[in-house]
Amino acid sequence: MILTDSTYHKLPPCAATIGCFDGVHCGHQFLIRQVCETAKEEGLHSMLITFPVHPRQVMQDSYQPQLLSCLKQREDLLARSGADYCILLPFTKELSRLTARDFMRLLHEQYHVQTLLVGYDHRFGHNRSESFDDYCRYGKELGMKVVRAKALTENGTSISSTHIRNLLKRGEIEQANHCLGYPYYISGTVVDGYKVGRKLGFPTANLKPSCPEKLIPEAGVYAVHVYLGETCRKGMLNIGCRPTLGNGTETSIEAHILGFNGNIYYKDMKIEFVHRLRPEMKFGSLEELTAQLEKDKAAVERLLADRPQ
Repeated sequence: MILTDSTYHKLPPCAATIGCFDGVHCGHQFLIRQVCETAKEEGLHSMLITFPVHPRQVMQDSYQPQLLSCLKQREDLLARSGADYCILLPFTKELSRLTARDFMRLLHEQYHVQTLLVGYDHRFGHNRSESFDDYCRYGKELGMKVVRAKALTENGTSISSTHIRNLLKRGEIEQANHCLGYPYYISGTVVDGYKVGRKLGFPTANLKPSCPEKLIPEAGVYAVHVYLGETCRKGMLNIGCRPTLGNGTETSIEAHILGFNGNIYYKDMKIEFVHRLRPEMKFGSLEELTAQLEKDKAAVERLLADRPQ
């Protein structure tokens, strides 16, 4: 259940954790399972506390996050996570000035947190300088149990939002999807494009993302799933500056939907990333570009042969 800050007084005693939960990836899901298991063992309800806006956006006006999930997606994922409650706690400059002890008092007294699970690398409070031992001491003083949560690691690397962002920035889609636990996607509205692809036999849908803060993966050509409403189709996607056709400076997100040539201008579209085929390239002629697009299409057909059309 997603709750706003104004409904905290209705909460029962809880075991909780706090974080941004950007992406609600496998590492977050591992942490949430620990919260739920702890709550069950201690006869409590389970609760997640997150922020509608990234704290750094409040503290630094110039900060532009590259998010794995917009707020609506994050809410949907957290609502399906298995926790009893999810609190959307507005992060303010006043809240940022609280000491770690005062923040823990807030969690205990206003949000009825009886047991707090602290992420392996999580720090909170005004100067973020206190250690886990300090949190344990404050908890004992306040009547709150503090537990260090375990991290999810693979091959010695912790699964984190930062790790997944780096994978996406390198175009390592399969590994990013593995760490997320679901296919990374961007969504938005189909807008007018340059209409050059239609002349080459590869009409494209030009996507304007609905969440400008969401991370766009590395430039290149991708095999993707394209969703128009509930209908899923195979597609190939180009992210980049169109060096063969354009001026080489303006980035576009253009999807060619295989076997489809309908009018979808100003319709909503969602694109799930499956595999990066190649980097963006500049070709010597339109004929060379078209020949490569045919190869890309064949590669998409092979990759998505067992996927829905």
